[in-house]
Amino acid sequence: MTVRKPDLLRDNELIYGRLLTVDEPHLIQRYNKALTAFGLKPTKLKSFQIDRTGFSPEIAEECGDHDYLDPNEVNRRFIILTPSQIDLPVVHTAFSNTSQLMFEFMSTNQRAIDALTIKDVIYGEIEDSVPKVNDIEDLLSISQVEFKVLSAEDVLGKAAELGKLVDRLKQEPDAWRDNAMLTRMVELAKICGDIRENALVPDQVIFRHNAYWTSHFGGLYVFVDPDMTTAISDPAAPGFRRSRPWQVSYLSIKDADKVFKFLAATGRIELPRASWIETSGYLEHRAEMVVRALIRDAEPNRNLTDVDKVWLQTWIQSHADLITRDGNFPFLNAAKREIAQLGHLKIEDVFPQQRFLVVRAKPDHPDAWLTNRLISDFVPSDFVSRYIFNKDGFYKDYDGFSDAWRSHVVDVLKTTYLKEKAAFRTRLYGLTD
Repeated sequence: MTVRKPDLLRDNELIYGRLLTVDEPHLIQRYNKALTAFGLKPTKLKSFQIDRTGFSPEIAEECGDHDYLDPNEVNRRFIILTPSQIDLPVVHTAFSNTSQLMFEFMSTNQRAIDALTIKDVIYGEIEDSVPKVNDIEDLLSISQVEFKVLSAEDVLGKAAELGKLVDRLKQEPDAWRDNAMLTRMVELAKICGDIRENALVPDQVIFRHNAYWTSHFGGLYVFVDPDMTTAISDPAAPGFRRSRPWQVSYLSIKDADKVFKFLAATGRIELPRASWIETSGYLEHRAEMVVRALIRDAEPNRNLTDVDKVWLQTWIQSHADLITRDGNFPFLNAAKREIAQLGHLKIEDVFPQQRFLVVRAKPDHPDAWLTNRLISDFVPSDFVSRYIFNKDGFYKDYDGFSDAWRSHVVDVLKTTYLKEKAAFRTRLYGLTD
């Protein structure tokens, strides 16, 4: 993966934001024990930041490998120093559901993680049945993952040993006479504490691997329904339409019509209706993003620092031919008028590519975030939606922006989304935290 130029993004917490600073010597020492266990060099840094999985952008830069916890982009490694990591984002992963899997593991096993991290570092792998991804079949064969959990001081192993000795003490009448065993139990208890009170062994380590996006093969979506699994990707991906054709429906990411019909037929999107369109400001937002993208293409080096709605309106009027040729701004205005008159938009009359401009994921669907991510692939002009739901796509787009446009994009995100994230997501996309 390419190392980005993240200064402007970092300064504004648009990349690697909300991470946890690790600067206490004992925590750095524990982190190094985990790195060593993975066969990696210990860090020499006196301070670094980590995300929910324990990934650190500073350590990635130090070792020159952003995949140091994700060597084959499968079987993701993790390092847990503190239970508070559960509240952090995941900023680097090959699978969009890594964050959710880590959250489920940490919340389900909260007591064990609380107890273990007092004395030790927890590390391991989110292991599945595939050591390396060579084609789509490898991805489809992953139905569940298992957290392989270790600890540097082997507190887990010692807790298991102490548990067996406790059972022996209860079950064998003369076991209390075994001084060597009792001495060993005291030694282990000093490390593990009272295992009757402190749950040191995670209760649940196996979790379902459901719908997700993965960076493999240029980006691939997998949606799971009761009767069918749907894979959406570039048709050039190895195994496309060949792996389990009786069980898997394959859609080309280039076929807007079929992708839209799939999302609509499976109830994953909200069609444009007055009930949510008129209160959300969704079409107005899309229209503004369309115009900003046209300005970028026409005048990539223009300074847009003081741009406001009046200036945008003036620009639209003076570039009417360009606006008309592109077609998206007039379409959105026409859609707004039709919805005001009829209460809905006749979506079947809309060009397939433009349909994605006027829909959003159904907010209460389990795949809402993933669906919004897919929609953003068809509306690259909306860099705000790209940033919220599809950071991989956003950062890739950002790499190709001029310096002037980068500054403008950062400015817009700061003054819109970053000001009040939850309220913004609720108003525009109907999502609640």
